[in-house]
Amino acid sequence: MSALITINEIYYLIGVILMLLVGMTLRDKGNPKRLTTALFWFLFGTVFLFSDLLVASLGKPLAYRIIGVVVILISLIAGCGLLSIGTYKQRSAEQRQASANQIGNWIFLPAVLIPIVTVLCTVLLKGVAIGGLYLLDQKQLTLAALCVGCICAILAGWKLTGGTPLHAVRESRRLLDAIGWASVLPQMLAMLGGVFVAAHTGKSVQDVVSLFVNPDSRFMLVVIYCVGMALFTMIMGNAFAAFPVLTAGIALPFLIVGHHADPAPLVTIGMLTGYCGTLMTPMGANYNIVPAALLELKDKYLVIKTQIPTALTLLAANILLMYFLVFR
Repeated sequence: MSALITINEIYYLIGVILMLLVGMTLRDKGNPKRLTTALFWFLFGTVFLFSDLLVASLGKPLAYRIIGVVVILISLIAGCGLLSIGTYKQRSAEQRQASANQIGNWIFLPAVLIPIVTVLCTVLLKGVAIGGLYLLDQKQLTLAALCVGCICAILAGWKLTGGTPLHAVRESRRLLDAIGWASVLPQMLAMLGGVFVAAHTGKSVQDVVSLFVNPDSRFMLVVIYCVGMALFTMIMGNAFAAFPVLTAGIALPFLIVGHHADPAPLVTIGMLTGYCGTLMTPMGANYNIVPAALLELKDKYLVIKTQIPTALTLLAANILLMYFLVFR
């Protein structure tokens, strides 16, 4: 059964918004690198808009190769420093203060609506259909619900500020310019995680560990699994990408099968050790680089430097918790 809101339609909407941003960037004559900046977002938008068409027209192997070339071009543009921030009209301090006084704490309503609506839609609209159509894509229910939450937040924002849809798109461009390449990093890392899984990297990790660690040394295996999760997450920027590789390579063969560890607390603590790595890497852009950009911090790594002591303390605590709690 098809759905009223599918994940593909959400991708198309993202692609259309990105193309609008491309047009605005090209018209911004005050942007010194508007051509390469526009090309960056154009290439990123084509992935959302035309991936299905490429697969249907050219087949998966060729379509995947074309998308791979697009990813390389995006990386080269960002890596060569060809992105720049556009020019925007800034309101005076008096205007901003007057707007803040008028809206007050209601300004937080759109941000609060996103998680609330997402959770409610995920819980209440699972399996709900009208006229032979599911309301939300059941295969990607959480993402579809997140889209509904974002739409509700935008509508609330328009009501509060008296803005327009075009104003929302302009602000989207300003935020993406401020964040830059870091905004596309989560999607790229998710793709990289899929590559590692398809390449059976977990089996390679298992073989390497077998060469250097005594399989009977329970504590060393715990340390290697936890530290490995943190380090691999620092490389990947995402604990979800590191988790299948390290769990398949270390936790499953050595700790669960070899030492009869309880899988539930083992993998739970293992995932938490991955998040320790997230706190210490610029690859975790959403958590570490984006806040620094939005707050206009002079040191873009200040968030990471502040979090390192907490991350190392949590990592040590997780190692001890795993060693003492997960074995039967």
